[in-house]
Parts: sequence; C-alpha cells; structure tokens
Amino acid sequence: MNIATIIEKQKAFFNTNQTKDVDFRLSQLRKLKQLLKENEKAIYSALHKDLAKSEFESYLTELSILYSELDFFIKKIKKFSKPKKVKTNLANFPAKSYRIPEPLGTTLVIGAWNYPLQLALLPALTALAAGNTVILKPSELASHTADIIAKLINQHFEPEYFYVYQGDVAETTELLSYRFDKIFFTGSSEVGRVVYQAAAKNLTPVTLELGGKSPAFVFADCDLKMTAKRLVWAKCLNAGQTCVSPDYVLVEKSIENAFCEAVKNEMQQRYSKPEVKIINEKHFSRIEKLIDKEKVFYGGVIDPQNQTVSPTILTHISFDDPIMQQEIFAPLLPVIAFDDLDETIDKVKKYEKPLSCYIFSKNQQKIDRLLTEISFGGGAVNDAIMHLSNHNLPFGGVGFSGIGSYHGKAGFDCFSHYKSILHKPFWFESSLKYPPYNKLKKKLLEFLVG
Repeated sequence: MNIATIIEKQKAFFNTNQTKDVDFRLSQLRKLKQLLKENEKAIYSALHKDLAKSEFESYLTELSILYSELDFFIKKIKKFSKPKKVKTNLANFPAKSYRIPEPLGTTLVIGAWNYPLQLALLPALTALAAGNTVILKPSELASHTADIIAKLINQHFEPEYFYVYQGDVAETTELLSYRFDKIFFTGSSEVGRVVYQAAAKNLTPVTLELGGKSPAFVFADCDLKMTAKRLVWAKCLNAGQTCVSPDYVLVEKSIENAFCEAVKNEMQQRYSKPEVKIINEKHFSRIEKLIDKEKVFYGGVIDPQNQTVSPTILTHISFDDPIMQQEIFAPLLPVIAFDDLDETIDKVKKYEKPLSCYIFSKNQQKIDRLLTEISFGGGAVNDAIMHLSNHNLPFGGVGFSGIGSYHGKAGFDCFSHYKSILHKPFWFESSLKYPPYNKLKKKLLEFLVG
C-alpha cells in the first residue's frame, strides 16, 4: 500500500467521525501506553544503538515524558472535548454562546533525531488525543529508534488511523507534496522553511518547533554552586543535543573565574566520562571544528571512534567567534563575561529570537527586565530545561525558533479547531437591527455597543 493510498484512507476514515468519539480516543491512547510499557527493553536497545543513551536517560528524557503526557490526556480528554461556554453580549439577548472543539483531520507529524522517540510520538499522541488521524515520519538519522516506532505502530494500529512512514529526504519531500489538515515539524530552522513553503501551497496550518542560540544570564548575586549544577546538567543532557539547551552563558565579569571553576568542578564530578554520543560523523565533524583549543578552559576531549565529545568550557569568547554563529548542539559551553548589561542585551537581540532563555539571579528587577526585553519561546529563572516538564506551560518558539506550541492543553488546542456558536431561541427578537431606522434606534444601538 503506497503512501498516497494511506493518506486517502485516513481522510475517508476521519470522515466516518469515529475519531471524534472520546471513548475511541481513550482506548487508542491506553493501547499506545501499553505498547510502550511492553516494549521498553526494545526501545532502550534502539536508543542505545542510535545515541548510546543509558536506560536511565532514555526513561528520563523519552519514555517518562510520553507516559506523563498520555496519563494527562487520558485524565483530561473528556473535559477538553466538551463545548466551552462563553459570555453572550447584550446585543444578542436572549442567547447562549459556546465554542466546540473539533479535530482538524488528517495530520502529518515529522519527528527529530535528538530525542527520536519522544519528539516523534509526543506530537503524534497529542494529535490522536484531539481526534485526528496521523501519518508519522520519524527521523532517519536515528534509524534503530525509527524502526521500533514503525514496528510498534504499524503492527498494532490500522493504517487508516495511525501510520508510520519511514525514509529520508526523498520520502519527506514526497509527504510534503500531499495536502494535510495540519503539519507538525520538529527540527532545524532551515528545514522548517522548506516545510512551511510546502504547507503554504495548500494553506495547511503548521506548528514548527525549531531551535536557536538560547542564552543563559548568570549574575553575581546567584547561588553559584546551584547555578553551576543546574546549568551543567542542562548542557550535558543528551550530550548537548537538546533544542532548549543553554547554548552559551553570559556571566557578570566579577564572578567569571569563580563561575568557570564551579562549572568545571561540576563537570569533573558528574560528567567526566561522556555517555551519549553525537548522532553521526557529519555532526561530529562540525562540532570538532567549533572547538578553539586556545580557548578551552576545561575539557575539549574528542573521541572520533565512539563519536563522543567531553563536556567543555570555552572562555575569552566574543560574539564574533565561529561558535557563536550557529546553534552548537553539543556539550560545549562558551562563556562570555560582561560588565555592561545594556550592551549585552543589545548583542543578544541581534541574534534571531531563541527557543529558550535562562536567568540566574536573586534580583527581581534584573529578572523582570530580561523577561520583558528579550523575546524567546520559553525558559526559566534559576533553572534550565525543566520548564518543559510542566503541562501548564505551552512549549514552542517565536520567530525563527518556531511557530505555535504544544504540551498539555496547548497541544490539544494545537491540533483542534474551535467552532464559535451563537445559539438563539425563537421566542424573542428585537426590532433594533431591522428597518426602518431612526434616531431612537441609533441611540439604543450606541447604548448597547458603547
């Protein structure tokens, strides 16, 4: 069965209205959760082959997030699917007003390689929770994980409802030539442009989860030890191959040396042996070129055979350095010291809007200023990455770092359309809007509308 046939079958199945049934959706989400539970060992094996992830990190960054989101939707889906009452204005008295959530239809989800299970299945299960059908294209770069996803889904779900289509650029290009009711893409800004252009031909709505250079501001009044602990964890997680990883640090010059030593100690104690590997030789070669050996404060050890890069601190960095011209996606931490916050904010603003921003300080005035002046998708104060774990915080970018958001209720909304309905009875109708018009009617109209 070719992909064109499957897409047509999904459109036909959606039109049967079966996916709109809440009990049907619940049964499919429970089935997906059970499949993941029953195949954890195979999933761990695939993730280890692709990225050398340990079982702990695989569970922490992939499975636990999926389980949490599945449980969230299983608990909330009935509430989310009900019509939502809203106020009715006086001009429409007597009437009631409400919004009806409805699924968009047949959706395309394109996953990313850095969290190949989570970033494929999380938006997919969200689309299912909202009542859509799904074509899922996992990343071919994490081929073992893509294989296990395809096996689990295609053997246990009907293709007219949920189907995994594998391949590389050619297959992705083919998928983008068809008309979908929604496209959800996670990946680079460069590929995001291609997806956006393809979607525009059919006026297909898109959600783009992209990336960018996410800064971390560290001020002299912070808890230095805790700041180093949280920043290093966020930087080293998945070998830095995280779209919301702190890409670089801006530290007040008065604590530059103390900060670098604190980060170094944290790296030595907890991350001296790299575990997660860089995804492939192409990315490894790119990262290797970003390491200026004369600016290595700590680390800088590369292992081409195992494709690992040790946690690395780079100092005496300027905004003009090559490492500051692209998203790093590796455990390399450039540190830029600053005295003038105004000048530093201006330089950060010259970059495209980042996906995240992190602020480490006890000074509320400085915190408020950065939160107000710098545009970014989402972030944290005195922490990093952990904002993603809160269902109540929508996750998404702005500008070049993305369009739209998901996670929790925001994800349900992402894959839904809300019909706005005004519902009137027959027993009363004002003559105000009907001719003939006069001065009295105009005054009444002015009173009603203000």
